[in-house]
Order: sequence, then structure tokens, then C-alpha cells
Amino acid sequence: MTVTRIFAAMLALVSAPLAAKDLVIHAGTLIDGSGATPRKQVSILIHDDRITAVQPGFVRPAGAEVVDLSGKTVLPGLIDTHVHMLAAFHPGDPIRNAVTRTNYQALIDGVNDARATLLAGFTSVRDAGGATDAIVALKRGVAEGAIPGPRLWVAGDALGPTGGHGDPANGLLPEFAELPHWTDTLVDGADSARTIVRRMHRLGADQIKIMPSGGVMSIGDDPKLQLMTDDEIKAVIETAHALGMKVMAHAHGKQAIDHTIELGVDSIEHGSYADAGSFRLFKQHGTYLVPTMLVAEKVYERAKTHPEQLNPSTAEKALVIGPMILKMAGDAHAAGVKFAFGTDTFGLSAHGENAQEFALLVRAGMTPMEAILTATRNAADLIGSAEIGQIQPGRYADLIAVDGDPLANVRVLETVGFVMKGGAVVKADGRAR
Repeated sequence: MTVTRIFAAMLALVSAPLAAKDLVIHAGTLIDGSGATPRKQVSILIHDDRITAVQPGFVRPAGAEVVDLSGKTVLPGLIDTHVHMLAAFHPGDPIRNAVTRTNYQALIDGVNDARATLLAGFTSVRDAGGATDAIVALKRGVAEGAIPGPRLWVAGDALGPTGGHGDPANGLLPEFAELPHWTDTLVDGADSARTIVRRMHRLGADQIKIMPSGGVMSIGDDPKLQLMTDDEIKAVIETAHALGMKVMAHAHGKQAIDHTIELGVDSIEHGSYADAGSFRLFKQHGTYLVPTMLVAEKVYERAKTHPEQLNPSTAEKALVIGPMILKMAGDAHAAGVKFAFGTDTFGLSAHGENAQEFALLVRAGMTPMEAILTATRNAADLIGSAEIGQIQPGRYADLIAVDGDPLANVRVLETVGFVMKGGAVVKADGRAR
């Protein structure tokens, strides 16, 4: 064969379309993420990365590979709407860590933590704040198949006021406040808010996160206070929505919660001081609550047992805020507020331990099915994707399987033995592939 013919044959192979892949999953029990009653002995038909049909009984289409999960409970891939994929806990002085670790080191953490999150059954996440260049790179690396991890919707660096939660210079020498990359997302006025949102969109952020109240992990600011003005909040939300971006708001204090809901935010994260009046606003505006009870529990435990691992301001605030969130979430659920699942995982709990939030949702008064829906149907709705969150034709073939019945014991979701993302099995029999 001549060189020309060899080259032509190679070109034909490269140019030929990949063979279509057909799978059928035999699910012993199916919880499809819609809220419907679980079904027994169901076949889920998959073509390439999409679900094509869900049929009763165990069918065997010609040419399809069978994945036998007939002894398992099958659910949609889980969704965590509040993680920090670039953040991991590093023991020692938190201020020293803040000024010595680079975004490149954070990205290395993120590569490992993305894999751990996926293997825990979370096939989609909303990253709620991280260095914009690094988190966008991680999102694209996962989308391109270079890095194993969940589908990522990312906010990039959070937007907040000078001296508020999210200002990295809080508590440090004034010289640090002049670092350009530390001031890029500080909002001081409505005009700066609009400009920053447009810049974040240009840089590749999918969503926007704002900090209208003080926080717990930051130095010196008060969680009860509203630190962004109404016109700044409104400018962010209107600009983001005009660009097709949803907005999440870190908000602990009642005033910040209530004003931000009234100004049109899509979700409130944490919500510690929300009350009955706040819950009425949540329902009136259709706003989601993401209570992040797991981080509240973990930071409270750390403040009690190892306060030296936190800055003194954080330890003091955590002892107050930590116990509040579970009660607030219970009251919000009883009032009929919409919930989406979110853990605020950034190292106080390990990436991959996200499913521990389910037990806390049940402690707050939800049934196990309601808790599961926060991480499937509701989470997909909050993110704004009709391609994830349910096992339905046309959606991505993102599936997990567990032993036992999560409706009897929701903690079985903490041990996921099978994970499929986009029709590809990434974990089977409890082992990564």
C-alpha cells in the first residue's frame, strides 16, 4: 500500500462517525427525581449520553449492552447547588494560608475534589464562589473530558462590598487592600456592580453570587447586617438576568434576606435569621432557600473543639449561627418554602461527603423523598437546566445506584456504589473506573 493510500485510510478512520452506543439499565427500584411513586423492575434505555425511554419490566433491545442494577435502587445523579470546588481545609493559621496559597494550588485541589464529588454520586454542581479564572478552567476541563468531575455551573469570584463578607483584605494590613485581583469584584455603587457582572459574564461565569450580608468565615463583619445597598443589589440582579445569568445571595441577616428577595434574587444561601415574614416573601417570589446545614454543623463543631483552627472572629460567630440554621430550615419547610440542596462544602467537610446533608434535611422535618427532590428536580430547576435532575427521556444519562431503600433510611445515599455520567460508567460495584 502506498503512503498516499495509507494516509487516505487513516483520514477515513478519523473522519468516520463514532459508533452509536446503546445501553439498557435494569433498575430494581427507580426513584426518578420527579416526585412520582417509586417503580419496581424498570428498564432505562440510553443512546450515547441521553436517556431515550423508561419502560416497565426488564427489556433487552437488540444490540444494547445490559447494566444489571436489578438488586439496587436507581436515582438521578445528585446535584449540589452550593459547593466551593477550589477550597479545601488546610490546617494551621487561616490568615497565613489566605496570603500564601495561589489560585494554581487551589485548582490542583479542585481537580482532586471534582473527582471525589463525582464518585460520591454528585454528577452536577453549582460552584458558589472561587477564583474566576481557575474555576472556569476546571469547568471547561471537565466539559472537555480532560478531568473527571461533575457538570459545573460556576459563579466565579463572589461580589460584595468593601469591608464585607468576601473582601479578602478584611483583618489584614491596609496594603493588602491595594492588590488588584483582590479588588476586582468589590461592589461600591450600582455602576460598578453592572460593570463587574458584565465582566464576570465575559470571563465565563454562568451565575453570579453576591454577599449582601456579613458572614461567618470572614473577619470582623456582622452576619446580621445588610452590607450591600438596595441599589447595588438591584443593579447586580437586573444586569445578570439581562445576560441570562441567575443570582444567588449569601445572606444571614433578616434585612438582607428580605430586601434581596424583593429585588428578585433566585436563591438565598444560608438564611440564618429568616423568620415568618421572610418565608412569606420566599413563597410570594418563588425564591429558593439553600440552607447549607452541613457547613453550619461542621463549623460549629470546629469552633467548639478546635477554635485555634479558625480566626477568632469566625469561631465567635460560628457558635451563634451554627445552631440556628437547622431550626430556621425546619420553620421554612413547615411554611412551604422551596428548598434546593446545598452543602457549602469547602473543606470543613470533605468533598465527597456532600450526601451527609440529606440526614440534616430530614432532621429539619422533610420526608426522605422531599430531601431527595431538593437534590434532583428542585436543584435542576434552580440551576436552570432541563437536562439534569430527573430520569426522563431526553435528559442526560446521569444515574446513581445504592443498596437499600433511601426512603426508609436516607443515609444510604452516603454510600453510592454505582455512578453513570452522560452514559459513561464512572463507578461500579463501589470502585472507580
